[in-house]
Amino acid sequence: MIPRNSRGIFVCIACCAIQLPLRCMKQQPRISYQLQGVFFVLLGAIAFSGKAILAKLVYLEYPLSVSALLVMRMGFSLPFFLYLLFRETAKKQVPEPWSVKWRILGIGVLGYYVSSYFDFWGLQYISAGLERIILFTYPAIVVLVSAWIYKAHVNGTQLLALVLTYLGVGVAYFSDIQTGDARATTIGSLLIFGCAFTYAFYVIWSARIIPKVGSAYFSGLAMQSATVLVILHFIVTGNDLTEFFRLPLKVYGYMLIMAIFTTVIPVLLIASGLKRIGSSNVAIVSAVGPLATIFMASYFLGESFGWMQGIGTALVITGVLLVGRKVRKDEIAKSSPELVQ
Repeated sequence: MIPRNSRGIFVCIACCAIQLPLRCMKQQPRISYQLQGVFFVLLGAIAFSGKAILAKLVYLEYPLSVSALLVMRMGFSLPFFLYLLFRETAKKQVPEPWSVKWRILGIGVLGYYVSSYFDFWGLQYISAGLERIILFTYPAIVVLVSAWIYKAHVNGTQLLALVLTYLGVGVAYFSDIQTGDARATTIGSLLIFGCAFTYAFYVIWSARIIPKVGSAYFSGLAMQSATVLVILHFIVTGNDLTEFFRLPLKVYGYMLIMAIFTTVIPVLLIASGLKRIGSSNVAIVSAVGPLATIFMASYFLGESFGWMQGIGTALVITGVLLVGRKVRKDEIAKSSPELVQ
């Protein structure tokens, strides 16, 4: 639980985190188009990492079901995505064909419904730290599947960055993996791996369509299908709708923060990053997320943080810097915002 004297600091940090990327998006770019993508993905990955912390805080405050947690998360974020969808639709002179819309709706179901359900379900069994290291096996899935299916080139820099980031994450979480209830850890680990697997395919497929329709339009439409299925799932499984009216006030606060700062903002940032640097580089840069979770879990949840986490942090940062260096070298007179693979 967040200490009383620290809640104001948490809110201030969250407000600053949202203002910075929004100002960068509005201003004329001073850095290269692709390096903006690296910057957006870094911010998005860190913001996404806060989702696990907030979910744990909610579980500590009230025994909320996974379905109810998803309904509240989607419900609070739905108005923002509806606004994005209407705004972007109004800008289009020619409506997108339904073949494209159905693809976006399907990708949204996979990334924001199926993957999220596995994630919150797994968090009931394992710590936020262990959840992050398993979830961030998805960069390897993204890079390998992209190379296999789409014949995307995997260069030596990407491979080295991938090795360094995973080595760093492994070092940081080595002690946590060795502890805990074996059965609960196994169940939770399998659920989070399901989340990583489905999210990897979401990243791959969304990177193919976002440059064609725009990141805001894609995010707005994709979230609609996921939200509808989340609500239907909650109703069909016989959950009590009155549960939402008897929750502690803190739960509403946590879920509002989760909806805005760990859902809406990072979804837009990651989508913009996919458009700029491609799914393979997004997957590798996003591996900074587990290290962000280590720091937040240590502060807000009291999870341990030691010298091994420090070494892991250094290795992950090195891997991320390698990706940024490679992206800068790849900027070869491209004036149009096309997907880089």
